[in-house]
Amino acid sequence: MARRSSGTPPPEPRPERVAAFRVGLSAESRAAAFLIAKGYRIVARRFRTPVGEIDIVARRRDVLVFVEVKARAKFDDAAESVTDRGKRRIVAAAEAWLANNPDDVNSNIRFDAVLVAPGKMPRHIPAAFDAE
Repeated sequence: MARRSSGTPPPEPRPERVAAFRVGLSAESRAAAFLIAKGYRIVARRFRTPVGEIDIVARRRDVLVFVEVKARAKFDDAAESVTDRGKRRIVAAAEAWLANNPDDVNSNIRFDAVLVAPGKMPRHIPAAFDAE
């Protein structure tokens, strides 16, 4: 891969990528607000690691929840977009979270999904998948 010279500005992102990024941020904000209304405390958003990203890390009572947010035109499409590969990346990122936050190692852990569709309340799916 060729390197840019230090004086060259980075290329502009494609408009469809910018739009997708904004939709994702909006969906994550809606999901976080929905979880807060349900009594969850948001611990982190967009936790990034080399192995994957967790959209929302939340806590409710003694449960630490790693949340995948999916936004699509329909809830069914959002649910189907949580792939096996994506689940593995979220689990790997959760392991990185636990390595960086040793106080959470003994917490009960759950992997949830929040599905977001335009004009509808988000749909929360507790225990959407497990780490196996």
